[in-house]
Amino acid sequence: MGKQTAAQAAAHIVWDWNGTLFHDNEAVIGATNAAFEEIGLEPITLEKYRALYCVPVPKFYERLMGRLPTDDEWLVMDAAFHRHYASRSGACRLTDGVEGLLAGWQEAGGSQSILSMYEHEALVPLVHGFGIAGRFLRVDGRTGPSGGSKAEHMVRHLGTLDAVAPERTVVIGDAADDAVAALHAGARAVLYTGGSHSRASLEDVGVPVVDTLDEAVREAQRIAGTA
Repeated sequence: MGKQTAAQAAAHIVWDWNGTLFHDNEAVIGATNAAFEEIGLEPITLEKYRALYCVPVPKFYERLMGRLPTDDEWLVMDAAFHRHYASRSGACRLTDGVEGLLAGWQEAGGSQSILSMYEHEALVPLVHGFGIAGRFLRVDGRTGPSGGSKAEHMVRHLGTLDAVAPERTVVIGDAADDAVAALHAGARAVLYTGGSHSRASLEDVGVPVVDTLDEAVREAQRIAGTA
């Protein structure tokens, strides 16, 4: 990563957490299948999950069930997913190379933050536990009900960051909703194929799609005008 000028240093990355910085695919599919089992659905493969996953999450379940879950089913599945995810995610680690990418972006003068739909009270200690919290201006997780979209959260997140211009901001995430949220807030996006979506589903969004986070940072440099 090349050295940046003072003007270029205004570029900002908003990182997604689950499936992007945090490689938790195995925990996600395990928890999903455990939740399905509780209401009598058949388990699915990671490949099928990545082909069908979308937000809001009840729409994902509709793709699998052929109908939207009832309110009672949603409550059972959501609670089961989070319970089983918590028991599995402790074995998960950061995506390979994350520490170096975060350090390189910061040391070159860029700023960065995390916005996740993972519960805020669980996210913050996890980020601190990996020793990377000091790399971010802000770490925001979900504080309301689960299952929604990221768009309004992105607007609020960027609004809390002084001297971060949306037009100089690039969101890096693994889900189509990351790009939707970025565009809603006036930012841009790069999508990473290592998480919850297949490449085909990400390419439908119309933003750059990459296979590694190193490529994602290079693309962020380019589209933010810092290359």
